[in-house]
Amino acid sequence: MTTQPKTVYLKDYRPPAFRILTTDLQFKLEREFTEVSAVLQLERQGPGNAPLRLDGQDLQLRELRLDGRPLREEEYQVDVEGLTIFTVPDRFELSSVVHIEPHKNTALEGLYQSRGLYCTQCEAEGFRKITFYLDRPDVLSVFTTTLIAPQEGYPVLLANGNRVSAGTSTDGTHYAVWHDPFPKPAYLFAVVAGDLACVEDHFVTASGRDVTLQIYVEEKDRDKCDHAMASLKNAMKWDEEIYGREYDLDIYMIVAVDDFNMGAMENKGLNIFNTSCVLANPCTTTDTGFQRVEGVVAHEYFHNWSGNRVTCRDWFQLSLKEGFTVFRDAEFSADMGSRTVKRVEDVQLLRTLQFAEDAGPMAHPVQPPSFIEISNFYTLTIYEKGAEVVRMIHTLLGPELFRRGTDLYFERHDGQAVTIEDFVGAMVDVSGRDFRQFMNWYRQAGTPVLKVSDFYDPEQREYHLTLAQSTPEAKAEGKQPLHIPVAMGLLGEAGALKVNLAGEEIADLPADNTHKVLELVGPEQTFVFTDVPERPVPSLLRNFFRAGETGLRLRNRGFAAHHDLG
Repeated sequence: MTTQPKTVYLKDYRPPAFRILTTDLQFKLEREFTEVSAVLQLERQGPGNAPLRLDGQDLQLRELRLDGRPLREEEYQVDVEGLTIFTVPDRFELSSVVHIEPHKNTALEGLYQSRGLYCTQCEAEGFRKITFYLDRPDVLSVFTTTLIAPQEGYPVLLANGNRVSAGTSTDGTHYAVWHDPFPKPAYLFAVVAGDLACVEDHFVTASGRDVTLQIYVEEKDRDKCDHAMASLKNAMKWDEEIYGREYDLDIYMIVAVDDFNMGAMENKGLNIFNTSCVLANPCTTTDTGFQRVEGVVAHEYFHNWSGNRVTCRDWFQLSLKEGFTVFRDAEFSADMGSRTVKRVEDVQLLRTLQFAEDAGPMAHPVQPPSFIEISNFYTLTIYEKGAEVVRMIHTLLGPELFRRGTDLYFERHDGQAVTIEDFVGAMVDVSGRDFRQFMNWYRQAGTPVLKVSDFYDPEQREYHLTLAQSTPEAKAEGKQPLHIPVAMGLLGEAGALKVNLAGEEIADLPADNTHKVLELVGPEQTFVFTDVPERPVPSLLRNFFRAGETGLRLRNRGFAAHHDLG
């Protein structure tokens, strides 16, 4: 009997009834099955005596104990979606043993085996295929993981965190114990076991800590890791300098495998990549391929803070980590190469693909109000438009205030699962600005249209620039005006002109007052510029249509042009 998919709504979110303080896992990797033993320390949150409900799929339950006591069959129930224990105390230890079959796991979710390699993919809801658990991003726990496997065929045993012990047994098996001291949700859990070659390097952090860097690949690919390693070291240095974020574990590992159904995954301290996002060789890889490796390696590393140390409360907040981190990796790539070229590439992606998504039947907000299957929301809207929304915040605040906002965000919410509103709230608190209308960018689908017209009065030396926003009729119903930052300048025959808005105090303006960010908040607004010596050409939406200071030049003299915004 197949179950009908259910719609999940953001408005229905409720905090979990329990939290998991610590998670101790042991994996015995056998030929026909894997035995997973879990010891969870749980605590009830809030009043009440609700039963304990754990997620679980395709698990063969072998043993279940509550505070060391075996549970009788009438005390719990297992169904196709999980496990319910009817009566539990407010604080307790739950022990379970399950059998799973990774070699039959063709969905590549949870723990799977492919070509002799054990690997995991737990985002978004894959951990429930490993053991019974509260498989939701707002349940953070400290994990200790023990892997036991035959030494022959599986010499490499990896998990999240730092390796605290390892050894061999007389029966031909060996083990490794890994401990991650930073609480994380189950979707960031990872293990890898197999026969892999290792490329190793080191990075010294700003505080003087030596971090071991390792990239694991098949032996045939060992010579294709240099660029990924250099990109990783550059990303670590850049994140320290630009965001003040230092890496926190003793080791950082990347595993590149052919059989991985995502581009890459930011599991804490143990990133798992598809080989296409790691391997690069000058003899076989194009410039675009080198750029992709650099960007993806940096993206997953930056998630260590924007996604791992501070994570999502629920999957409606997916752009909290993805939009912010795409913005971060785009800025990194711009600093590593040509800022102009990088911006043109990103805007071209938006205009050709994301705009089409926003205009189609699958259009959805950056923060969707509902979903049926969360895997369907890993979209250009969540990632690329989400990054552009963060970029607009950066444009409104400027680099210094934006950095203060991210510092506050990381400090305030370290070790927490939070929301998009929490991220924007940090920006509000450092700037004192009102972002309530700006939140429409997160809550409304569709691409607005910006219409521009102008008028120049030579006698008064005034230039009037009128901006109007609208939403295409098919998407217009119920839409509220957006808060649109428009970076601009005025160009004369000899170059840039001063941009003095009517009502501004000249003494408060910078000496090189040739660039300004206008803020369109209503359906239509007219901005009046004073002391303009000639009819100017407006340079609008700078750093969107074109990178650099000139932006898009609207050369029409007395024009009525319109351009899409992403």
